[in-house]
Order: sequence, then C-alpha cells, then structure tokens
Amino acid sequence: MALPFLKSGTKKRELIVAIDLGSRTTKAVYLQRKGETLNLLRYAILDAPIYDKSLSPDLLSEHLKSVMQALDAKTKHITLAVGVADSLLRTTELPPMPIPEMRLMLKYNSKNYLQQDLPDHVFDAYMVPPKQINPDPKAQPKYKVWVGGAKNRVINDILTATRAATVIPDEVTLSIVGPVNAFEFAEPETFRTGVAALVDVGFKNSTINIISEGELMLSRVVGIGGDKLTTGLAEAMSVTYAEAEGIKIGMPTEVESALLPLISPLGRELRASIDFFEHQQDKQVGQVYLSGGAANSQFMTQALQSELMVNCKSWNPTSFLRSTLPPQQASELDQIAPQLAVCIGTAAISF
Repeated sequence: MALPFLKSGTKKRELIVAIDLGSRTTKAVYLQRKGETLNLLRYAILDAPIYDKSLSPDLLSEHLKSVMQALDAKTKHITLAVGVADSLLRTTELPPMPIPEMRLMLKYNSKNYLQQDLPDHVFDAYMVPPKQINPDPKAQPKYKVWVGGAKNRVINDILTATRAATVIPDEVTLSIVGPVNAFEFAEPETFRTGVAALVDVGFKNSTINIISEGELMLSRVVGIGGDKLTTGLAEAMSVTYAEAEGIKIGMPTEVESALLPLISPLGRELRASIDFFEHQQDKQVGQVYLSGGAANSQFMTQALQSELMVNCKSWNPTSFLRSTLPPQQASELDQIAPQLAVCIGTAAISF
C-alpha cells in the first residue's frame, strides 16, 4: 500500500535504504536485491537530535548523514517515512479517476472529502480495488480510497535537508502504513486470509491498524506511547525518568501494580477500535500483533491480552529477509526486530 507524497521514479533499485523518522529514535534498514531475494545488509537505531518538536532542515540534514554513515550505505537513494505527528491518513469515497486528478481534487476541496479544511497540504491516494462489479451500470461508481496527507512545509524541509545531506529522496511516505506493508511480506497467509489488529507502540503515539483478508479496514493514532508509561511510572514511584525507563524494561513484574493502570488506556483504545470494526464488518479480530519498542515486553503483551481477551504477540518484520548482517547485529536482530516494522514496511514500497 504505497502512499508516497513524493515519488521520483519507478525504477527498482538493487540497493534500498529506508528511514523511519521516529520522534525519539530513528530506525533505518539497508537492503540489497538479488534476483527474488532481499538481503538485510545492516540496520541502524539512532537517537533523534531532539524529540519535543520537529527537526529543522539543518538538524535533519546532519542526522541523515549520521544514519547513512551508520548503515555504511553504498547508495545515495533513500525512502523516508514521515511520522504521525507530521502526517495524516483518512478514508473517503471517490469516483474512479487517475491518482494525479485525485490529488488535485483533494488539494482544492479537502473539507468536502476529508471533513477538514487542510490548506497547504500535499496529498496522495490509494484506491482500494473493488471486490465486486457495481450492480447498477447506470449509477456513478464510487470506490473506497485511503488518503495520506502532510503539510507542504514538512515535505519542503525534507527536500532541503536531503539536498544538504547529498542524498536523493526516491519516495516520502507515511509511517502509519509501514507495519501493514511489512506484515504483508512477513506474515503473508494471515495477511491474505485472516483478520488481525496491528499495534505499533511508539514513543509519543501508538498506531492501530486492522486488516481483513488483505485489506486495511481501520487505522487510528492514539496519544499513548512508551513516554507516557515511563513518565507515569516515574511519578508513581518517585524516581527519575531514566530510572523509571530502566525499571520498565528490566523488571516490569516487580512494578506490576504501577504499570497496569498505565497500560490499560492503550488496551481500552484498542478494544474500542476492535469493537467498532467487528460491529461494522460482522467479523472477529482473531489476533493482535505488537511491534515497536514495547513489543518485546512479555508483561505488556500479557497485560493487553488480559484487557482484550484476544491473543496478543509480537512479530518479526524481518522474517522474510535473508540476513547478511555483521555478526554483532545478527546476534541482536531477534531482540530489536519489532522496532523495524515501520522502516521495513517503508522499504517494501520499493520491492
């Protein structure tokens, strides 16, 4: 599911660099295409220079240089994912028309189609293929369309930063659809035939995507992430933020009574999303898949499962890739893989 605000061409490159500009950490992967095989050459997880506001073009430029150096990339071409704080994803219905015409229509009449006036935005659209022919040939057909948007300023800042960093942005897209794209490759059978919720737990926000038989049906952003859990734990235990982060990761079962009330709001938001989908579609969500920094927390998984009464587990978005990583990165891959869901899915639009 590609929603690139910027797309410089359709050429499939041998070397692929995809970068997820997260609010607290930047995740990146460096892949190589060899025939039908995709090799994972290297990954990088770097602290963002600042995480309380958007990066300036100068800071972003220096950060991109650091990412490319960490990857030891032998290409200048990159694909970037814009975070949920700087982008949006909505669904609407539109008559069939070429995507460039859709983009213009949305640009000049966003309020009519997206129920919000969004001036100075750039849009892209993905038309969901219809599953059946329109029964009334005289009626004007309308198709479900997913619309991605971002402010022109954000895209222009990225272009300025990439020029200064001497890298070439092949595509700029949405981070929120990254887990969906990665899941299609990593868990193809469940993607095609199952009904599942994908939850990516970020620093400031978490995303909830529900897929059904190969189609994205619901997508939400909730303002609950790892930062809120750590801050709440620090306040409850009267310790510093850094100490709370260490406790949260290292010994969560020992602070169960303090952590559970902090995780419950995410569980309630996820339950509300699942209930809405199940009521609208008359289908049952059979599995919740967790990714992001908290996905390896067995305590988090069990707490959400108890809240939802639905099986929850983490998943590995790199499972379909052939690892040719350096030894140290190879030994750590299983542990950090869930954090790479967005950048693997961002790379997937170049496969």
